[in-house]
Amino acid sequence: MAGNRRKRSVEVAGVAHSAPIPMGAVVGNMLFSSAIMGSDPATGKPAAEPAAQAKFAFENLQSLVRNAGFSLDDIGKLTVFITDNSMRQHVNDNWLKLFPDEHDRPARHIIVQPLPGGMLVQIELVAVKAA
Repeated sequence: MAGNRRKRSVEVAGVAHSAPIPMGAVVGNMLFSSAIMGSDPATGKPAAEPAAQAKFAFENLQSLVRNAGFSLDDIGKLTVFITDNSMRQHVNDNWLKLFPDEHDRPARHIIVQPLPGGMLVQIELVAVKAA
């Protein structure tokens, strides 16, 4: 039975974890992400500037959603991890670009905590494709 199962791992070209985990996984009509980082897909490294890291994190989020066959409208919740509150404005700038309608946004929660490897922001998402 397992041999007939559709592949569930989803990746973003140029962006990868150092651990052996996918960027995301599709289970049925749901998409779950691992940590989506603000790495530049051209280099695979976190951008040096905070604004650039936030921009790349949201661009990588869009790539993951698209690569999984989902749309931004399918996202139900984002959890955003930042190293300090100075990143909030960069997150909000990109958030408002993706979700300009205040009456049509996913839920979001920001958590301030240390992040590894020079990362200043990471995003996790849960998306559900309507039946």
